[in-house]
Amino acid sequence: MSSLRELAQALGLSITTVSRALDGYPDVSPATRERVRKAAEEAGYHPHSAARRLRKGSGEAVAFVMPSEPGRFYEPVFVELLSAIGERLAARRHDLLLLAARPGADEMAVYRRLVEGRRADAAIVVRTRRSDERVRYLLDKGFPFVCHGRTDSPEPYAYIDGDGEGGFRDLTRRLIGLGHRRIAFVSAPAQLMFAGFRCAGWRAAMAEAGLKTHLVAEGEPTEEGGYAAAAEVLAAGRPSAVVCATDRMAMGAMRAAIERGQKIGSDIAITGHDNIPAAAFTDPPLTTMELPLREVGERVADMVVARLGGADPGEIAEVRPLVQMPRASSGESA
Repeated sequence: MSSLRELAQALGLSITTVSRALDGYPDVSPATRERVRKAAEEAGYHPHSAARRLRKGSGEAVAFVMPSEPGRFYEPVFVELLSAIGERLAARRHDLLLLAARPGADEMAVYRRLVEGRRADAAIVVRTRRSDERVRYLLDKGFPFVCHGRTDSPEPYAYIDGDGEGGFRDLTRRLIGLGHRRIAFVSAPAQLMFAGFRCAGWRAAMAEAGLKTHLVAEGEPTEEGGYAAAAEVLAAGRPSAVVCATDRMAMGAMRAAIERGQKIGSDIAITGHDNIPAAAFTDPPLTTMELPLREVGERVADMVVARLGGADPGEIAEVRPLVQMPRASSGESA
């Protein structure tokens, strides 16, 4: 059953009554609302979200699906981003839907419900991967979306990203200028697109200086992942500096170095990326870099609105430079 009219005919009710029942209006009796709901569910009928919001006088719904582990909805880097996106969309009378799903089958099931169930009108994709099933699916469906990050998709899509390669190249050059020669890299999982860019920047600076790039370990982008990966490179090669893909990983690396009796900032330099709030309050404060998240969040919202308006995705793709933040964990100050 594909239309509201067919559902109304099957129930022997007016289109207006069925529509108001599905929208939860209190002037429709609870019994009728339940009868309509059950019939719609059995018939596989999904009301078009945009049409329902237009009837209610509101705008489109934009979905933000946070990749998360079971029972966890925690990623500091997204807090300010979400705030900026939500405020910008609200100013244009659009709603931001925030969901969490474990990467993989659970996550794809959420996207299918959103798209095929017409529960959202656009999506924001984060933590992009090299071969990203979410992006392929949304492109195939012709569904408006914007990525925070890049993928290897040959088909044009809308995105905004930081220049991770350039940022990590500049950071590593700076560490080399401070006299470091054994610089390790603690990477996020290789399937995450940002991990590849950041590692490439570190490798480029090391190669320019004729330095070896064998001290590399990979872990989850968490404190625990950073701790384990840093412990691996510290045991393997006694580096004088450890460049970490994220701030959370860097905090784990700091703990691993301290447990080996090393003083952060003098015996060993440790750096991160993201400038999460806690980075300024570690001991010593963490050297990091950032893509200013409030600016980026506002731009993501503008891109989503443009895509909803039919803008060409290939014309709204941006890579922005990162802002370096030298602090004491690398023996530097701002």
